[in-house]
Amino acid sequence: MTDLPAAHDAAVTDRARLAGSAYNGDRDLAARQSLYQWQTPRYDLPGLVAERLSDVRGRVVDIGCGNGKFIQRLRRDRPDLSLLGLDIAPGILAGVPGPVAVADATRLPLASGSVDAALALHMLYHVPDIPRAVRELARVVVRDGLVVASTNSDRDKAELDDLWQRAAGDVLGIDRGPARISLGARFSLEKAPALLGEEFSRVEVVELPGTVAVRDPEPVIAHMASYRAWADQQDVPFDTTIDRARTLVADHIARHGAYEVTCLGGILVCRR
Repeated sequence: MTDLPAAHDAAVTDRARLAGSAYNGDRDLAARQSLYQWQTPRYDLPGLVAERLSDVRGRVVDIGCGNGKFIQRLRRDRPDLSLLGLDIAPGILAGVPGPVAVADATRLPLASGSVDAALALHMLYHVPDIPRAVRELARVVVRDGLVVASTNSDRDKAELDDLWQRAAGDVLGIDRGPARISLGARFSLEKAPALLGEEFSRVEVVELPGTVAVRDPEPVIAHMASYRAWADQQDVPFDTTIDRARTLVADHIARHGAYEVTCLGGILVCRR
């Protein structure tokens, strides 16, 4: 019998999959990011990160910078900072304002104590060796430097997990289908403080709870479809399940006026 958790962990951290499919462009990441425009309260996450850097001067590295959402904001609000974006996926860096480089979070191409702050935002769950990446974060920042990480709770978007299992069950002709893959489980908001606490004596957790309410299925369906890179891990016909989920959400909206998703993410502010 296949060890599904191990297989899922391997898929979430597989560099070829991440660079070649999941993040070879920003379409899927942007679909996940865009869902939050329907969230109440609505958090300005790049703004919250920028606020945490208000006392930082000098060099800031954004590790796993993705499509550059945070770098673009910092370039606008903090032109005094020297910014560097790093990611393992060359394709997603194409639209990010430079300087940027392809790099692995467990082997950062930076000298020890060479940056004043480091960002690791919604990405450490993709790193095969999280403790090693945390050691690298601690190594590259100056002694009194700042590290800001972010992730989601194990309870985040539970309604989408339920929706997937209902849709998959309908497709397979059973009560409930297999669980969908969880990208964030390895470095969830519940696990992150202990992992970061191995290197940082102060880890402040800022929870960001909210509720997404949509009156059209497409934002929710786009978010679910953004997991296409892991379709082979879902143990169910992916496109058919997505289509069934669209029907279920549309029916729910027709009956109740909106479809709600409970969100819980957060940022972790770390100092030695």
